[in-house]
Amino acid sequence: MWTSMFKLSTLGVCLLVNANIAMAANASVDLWALYLESRDTDPRILRAAALERSSAGRQREAFGRLLPQLNANANFNRSQRDDNLTRSQYDGQGYALGLSQLLYAPQAWRSYQKFSALTRQSVFEHENARIQASIDLVERYFATLAAEDELRLVQAELAATERNHVRLEALFAKKMAKVTDVLELKARVDLLNARSIEAANQIEINKETIAELIGRPIEQPLKRLATHPDFLAPQNDQVFWVTTALRSNPALQASEQALDAAQAAVAEAKAGHLPTLAFDINAQRSDIGYEGALTPRSDTYVASFGLQIPLYSGGSTQARVSSLYAELDAAQQEHEALRRQIMRETRTAYFNIEASLSRIAALELALASAEKSRSATEQAFSYGVMNAVDVLDSIEMEFRAKRDLLQSQYNFITSLLVLYRWSGRLNDTDVRRVNSWLVPPS
Repeated sequence: MWTSMFKLSTLGVCLLVNANIAMAANASVDLWALYLESRDTDPRILRAAALERSSAGRQREAFGRLLPQLNANANFNRSQRDDNLTRSQYDGQGYALGLSQLLYAPQAWRSYQKFSALTRQSVFEHENARIQASIDLVERYFATLAAEDELRLVQAELAATERNHVRLEALFAKKMAKVTDVLELKARVDLLNARSIEAANQIEINKETIAELIGRPIEQPLKRLATHPDFLAPQNDQVFWVTTALRSNPALQASEQALDAAQAAVAEAKAGHLPTLAFDINAQRSDIGYEGALTPRSDTYVASFGLQIPLYSGGSTQARVSSLYAELDAAQQEHEALRRQIMRETRTAYFNIEASLSRIAALELALASAEKSRSATEQAFSYGVMNAVDVLDSIEMEFRAKRDLLQSQYNFITSLLVLYRWSGRLNDTDVRRVNSWLVPPS
């Protein structure tokens, strides 16, 4: 009896585990889950974080050169001395402690300023990499949804075309339809079969682009856009978004820090013409004399100021200054090009948002009209009023309207996040808002 109960319990546990595994395999994944996963796995984000840590270390290294430098030294030796009459052997030891502090070192100070600017640049570049990775994920996610829409719509169009093809063959058997119409519908069916194969392949390709960002295959179905999402245009006007982008875009802020670093590099090179003043304190205890000779132990204390004045370096200092001025000019031109690009991209995203909303409203009306037209055309075809070409055209028009409507909705979402991306305001809240428009696939 107990053996039977144990077997039943084991069977129940196995069935429960298998059911949970099946549910997990069939569970859909949404944009937010992929977004959180990509933050820890996208190589671009991880690389930018590593470069930020590296820049912080270099800044600390440059700062360390400005601080006091303390060094200790110890010597232990054994000496043997031979002369004509005697041989002597003795041990000696010496200790030294030195402290050095730069009092005036313009080159070291400007080097620290340069690395400070480079560290700030790496911080903004890390943020820019995170934002760009988020946009890439969103675009690839909705590109995959668009490919799934294409397959679904092609299959629906194929089913409608096959239905009318069967109807037309029945009419042809009664000599109530032309053979050219039958052949045209058959050709359309074959074409749609080919398109469905291509659409299925495109889904797998687009899923691979998402897998590239998160480092694993996408096996779960993706959540889809709700039927009637609550789309709203941004409240502020175009001027506001352009102004915000020029003030807050992390790529532009990184470019500004690159300019500061280039200017500091020029100043560092110019400091090669300036003197350096240092203060040194040294303490020494030793019983080692000249050529290792044993002497009474002595303590020595020295405090000194050292002034170093560069006089001539073969023209290398001035050549370095000229080279860095050219690099500064290149950085300024790159900064200006980026500023113009940000203005253009921000305006383009704003225009695309407005156009997408208008296009969505127009396509909703167009879809309703196309559905009515297709239904009326099929009914007229059954009465012999319309021919097969008219039916094909009405079906194609309906599914084109559905496809265009879905694509316009995706364009609105991506344009909205692109606007936030260029303005430097894209954050987790924006991604969660878009994710709220998604529902599990039916």
